Amino acid sequence: MNPFPYSSDNKRYHTFNYDLRQRYGAKGMRIPLNTFLSCPNRDGTCGLGGCSFCNEEGSGEFAGDPHDDLMTQYHQGLSMMRHKWPDALPLPYFQAFTNTYAPLAQLKTFFEPFTEVPEVLAIAIATRADCLSDEVIEYLDGLCDKKDIYLELGLQSIHDSTAKAMNRGHDYQTFLNTFQKLKQTRLKIVVHLMNGYPTETKAMMVETAKTIGQLRPYGIKIHMLNVLDHTALGAVYKLKPFNLIDQDEFEDLIIHQLQLIPSEVVLMRLTGDGDGKDILAPQWVKNKKSVLNGIDKKMSRRGIIQGDLL
Repeated sequence: MNPFPYSSDNKRYHTFNYDLRQRYGAKGMRIPLNTFLSCPNRDGTCGLGGCSFCNEEGSGEFAGDPHDDLMTQYHQGLSMMRHKWPDALPLPYFQAFTNTYAPLAQLKTFFEPFTEVPEVLAIAIATRADCLSDEVIEYLDGLCDKKDIYLELGLQSIHDSTAKAMNRGHDYQTFLNTFQKLKQTRLKIVVHLMNGYPTETKAMMVETAKTIGQLRPYGIKIHMLNVLDHTALGAVYKLKPFNLIDQDEFEDLIIHQLQLIPSEVVLMRLTGDGDGKDILAPQWVKNKKSVLNGIDKKMSRRGIIQGDLL
């Protein structure tokens, strides 16, 4: 019998699937959308070129065609998803680039139409901590009158040295300042973290997960660094390949991080879905199922559950 309280299967950590079923009584499916905005560290506001690991799609490889309007993207994505999960409820996911990096009037045209779609379960919006003015935060909080809003903040690491190496364009304190404001709202805050950046040690990655867990966001997303072609980091790797953690190390690292994250925090992702054709390294990230199975088996064998070191 699984001893973890937030699970109805073999998972020993708090999955997004479990939380959605408990909250809404249904499985949710994300429909990636592309507003084709930019980022402040791409256009010169606080840097150029974007994050070193991010490609020209703005980490939205599976998002819709930006030449199509958002509702068209949604219906196209919904049609494809229905073939795989016919009974799941849709969750529009504003994925690529920074989806609050525009005037408020423009943001309203993005989000409000989806609050009026009855079948929509909730809305997820990916953004940055330095692109959330008080006015935008208040507006997004107001949308919660109609739909749950999952606000996803790209952070990757609490370490400013890493943020600088990544060309993130803002520091950890900026994230904290925004996070504290968001905690006063109804928004479900999700924090994106990255394992495996070449300037970081495993101890730094563990510290990041533990520190963010202590903030008690709604959820955390973790993924392994994907070194992609057509990125600044990819160019460095092609000139002089650097060592990356292997799958076994990654699984052990994730398990240690999970032990330091409170059990009520939802782990919305433990590994990513990178575009295989552009992945230079590591190749093992292409087999997501193998990674997740490895984590499950090790946690069960070792008698580990999320939060058991707290």
